[in-house]
Amino acid sequence: MSLERQLVLQNLMRERQTAMQIAWTREFLKYFGTFFGLAAVVLTTGAIKRKNPAVLLQILPLSFVFSYHYDVGYGTLLQRIKDEAENIIDTQSTLLELPKGPLTFEDLEKIRISQNNLFREK
Repeated sequence: MSLERQLVLQNLMRERQTAMQIAWTREFLKYFGTFFGLAAVVLTTGAIKRKNPAVLLQILPLSFVFSYHYDVGYGTLLQRIKDEAENIIDTQSTLLELPKGPLTFEDLEKIRISQNNLFREK
């Protein structure tokens, strides 16, 4: 029963953290979207006045940042990441293996003993 409660609590905490990240991205998008819109207008006006379309190239990196945050906040990026993670777990599980295999109780005891010996020597 206690383990089940811990799992439920862990899941609730993960959901809240994810919700906070999405909310933060949406809030960031409001400010960055305003900046991006103003920058687009100013750079477009400058490109027209100077008759130099190269000025608009500065919008390109900003558009990537804007698109990414929009996709996180309102798009399907998180679902695509989840789908890809599930695919990796299902089809490429060897990528998830730890070097030298999983940590065992014996490994932890060896580390603990060696650290205790290290502190005793000092």
